Amino acid sequence: MNRYDVIIIGAGPAGCATALFLQSRGYRVVVLDQARFPRDKVCGEFISPAADPILEELGLMDAIEQTQPVRLRGVAISAYGNEALCIDYPPHPQDARPMTSLSLPRFVFDHLLVKRLRHAGIELREAHKVDDLIFENGSVVGVKVRDGDQAPLTLKARMVVDAGGRNSIALRRLNLKQGSARQRKIALAAHWTGAQLPHNYCTMHISPPGYTGMARVGDDLLNVVLVVDSKLVKGRERTSFYTEAVLSNPLRRKYLAGAVLKGPVRAVDSLSYRVKPVPCGGLLLVGDATGFIDPFTGEGIYLSLRSAQLAGEVLDRAFRSKQFSREVVQRYEGLRLREFHKKFTLSRILQRLIYNPWLCRRVVTALAANPDLAQQLVGVLGDYMPAEQVVSFRFLVKTILAGLRPQSGKRGCKNFDFRRLLKSADPE
Repeated sequence: MNRYDVIIIGAGPAGCATALFLQSRGYRVVVLDQARFPRDKVCGEFISPAADPILEELGLMDAIEQTQPVRLRGVAISAYGNEALCIDYPPHPQDARPMTSLSLPRFVFDHLLVKRLRHAGIELREAHKVDDLIFENGSVVGVKVRDGDQAPLTLKARMVVDAGGRNSIALRRLNLKQGSARQRKIALAAHWTGAQLPHNYCTMHISPPGYTGMARVGDDLLNVVLVVDSKLVKGRERTSFYTEAVLSNPLRRKYLAGAVLKGPVRAVDSLSYRVKPVPCGGLLLVGDATGFIDPFTGEGIYLSLRSAQLAGEVLDRAFRSKQFSREVVQRYEGLRLREFHKKFTLSRILQRLIYNPWLCRRVVTALAANPDLAQQLVGVLGDYMPAEQVVSFRFLVKTILAGLRPQSGKRGCKNFDFRRLLKSADPE
């Protein structure tokens, strides 16, 4: 039986980042993953501008830049077949430096993370599947594992960090996962070559049967993620459904004229879910194991890195005070809630807006007519401007009214309950 300071389950961005933050503080860490690397995952494959300082702290930025990643200038939004509105990221509010987001294949990013892990001397055990958590006196103190030869192992530690994503052992073992009350969504993703995307933006196309996120991830490589209700895919051949749905939009059809799929169409089901608070000591959740929202705002990797950073700070304090009880877990969850609550509320508001064609068109019209409003929103989506600036009744009404004025004055929104929209998106 091996004992560590911290056991980390999952070697994705959240798990690797947590390990690097803890190792830099002198803790003995082991990272377990049931896969063998390199491996690939479904992902939007762009990383919010706010992630750059965290990647610097992790010692990853030089290696990323050596891959010559695409730098995205901002977000382009097309509502129900209209031409895309391109919105640049605004300068950083503190020092006015220009902001861009990173775009590179997830396969490359995860490979760099694992390489950095090994270079730092952190123990990584591939092909190790965690079967259960070990409890003593109401706290998690270790894990039961099977290695690549199916041999059982027991590993113990003062703390366990579950970075295992949507199907993590903690969510299953403690019954923490709560499905969304809305229709289940599925993401279908594939790379295309030969596309004619005319700009370096993350391009969001909103139109039936769902929406797509498109971004260049290389000189001749475009990542296209389609999000739809999962019931639409049931019984359909995945590649033909994906191709038909993507090309049903005239703007996407123009961009993809002459382009071809490179590789298989991959899928992730049950996108949106929430997670109940951890009811015991000795266990923290990071990354997608903390919950996930339909990925229109594209903050997944940043949230994984930032939650790992918060976990590292809380765990360092726990080891210094030699306290590993549920109070440590509650402290971490409180920090995470304060950090991300408003951004999650914004994500829920956007989900309600994009599936309402009337409202969605007018929001995009408003953003086109008001560059300051547009850049304010995109700065929040980029995670470097406070979400409080746009998660407000005042901002929502101002935006909608701005979109209505060029067409019909203010009368079109009389029957729309803005306060109800905010309240339903922010149930806390």
